[in-house]
This record gives sequence, C-alpha cells and structure tokens, in this order.
Amino acid sequence: MVSKLAKIISVIFHPVLIPTLGFLLLFNSGFYFSFINWEAKRLVLLVVLFTTAILPLLAMSILSLNARFDLSFDKGSQRALPLMLSSVFYYLGYLLLARLNAFPLLKVLMIASVMVLLGLMLLSLKWKISCHMAAFGSLTGVILALSFRTGIYPMWSIILVVVASGITGTSRLILERNKLWHLEVGFALGFTLLYLVVYFI
Repeated sequence: MVSKLAKIISVIFHPVLIPTLGFLLLFNSGFYFSFINWEAKRLVLLVVLFTTAILPLLAMSILSLNARFDLSFDKGSQRALPLMLSSVFYYLGYLLLARLNAFPLLKVLMIASVMVLLGLMLLSLKWKISCHMAAFGSLTGVILALSFRTGIYPMWSIILVVVASGITGTSRLILERNKLWHLEVGFALGFTLLYLVVYFI
C-alpha cells in the first residue's frame, strides 16, 4: 500500500509536470505577473506544457523503441541523453516565450532551468542525482527569491511547495529510486541556481 502510494506521488510530481504546475502556482501567488489576463497566462502555460512535458515525453517514447534504451534509468548515465534533449526543448520554450513577448522573468526561468538540466546531465554521468528534487528545489528557489525581491510572501504557496517536496523525496526513498544524498544534491542544485538567477537578475 505504501509503495503504491509512493508511486502515485512520484507520477503526480514527476519532473516533466513540475514546470507547468510551478508556473500555474506562480500565476496564483500574488506576484506582479499574476495580474496579466487569463489569455496570456493560458498561452504561457501551453508553451511550458508543450516544451517541458509533451516534447520530452515524446522523445522518451521514440528512444524507447530502441531495445537498448532502458526507461527505468537505473544508472545515472542513462539519463544523460534525455536530459540533454530536455535542455534543448526548454530552450525552445524560451524562444517561444520571447516571441510572445512574455514577462522577462518568465523567459529567465526557462534559461535558468536549462542550466539546471545541464548540471544534472553532467552529474548524472557519475551519480543518479534526483531530477524530482531538482525540480522542487528550482521551484522553491524561485518562490523564495521572488518573495525577498518583491516583499510579497505567498505563505500558502511556500508551504505547499515545501510539503510537496518532502512527500516526493520520501516517496523516492521508499521506492529506493535514490539515496538521501541524491535528493539533497538535486534539491540544492535546483534551489541554488534558480534562487541566484531570480534574485540577482
């Protein structure tokens, strides 16, 4: 029962879904870009969903046609190619948001996410760093950096992200998909890069 629940949580908070869920959360957290109209938000969310979820999943489906490609990713090095492809798709998302004249911060988030993916790719050549926690670390870093920059503190959003991070990390440990330090390094990588980029740029 616990294992099944852990699997469900890992799927709900899968790294390919966190960017879209994160943007949706940011749009409802009271920050200055929360006040753009719904049509603009919808376009941004569609771009993010397409480039950070649909394209990576489609790429994985195509790669899985090769019998030598293991979707279980038991070894960190097996994730290098998917992470590299995802970084390309995220950059495409940045270009599309630029064409839509989206808020500069939203474009910066995509570029910073590319940096996280490239960092994960390099680390994955030797270790199985948690992509789940890197995604949550990134989202946590964004919300806290925006809070300190703007003086707006969306407490429920912060609590939600922290709790979801803890639940997801626990699920990964229960499923024995990562070691504790894999989770810590992943979270630290995402948090540090996104916090510094959002706070200082």
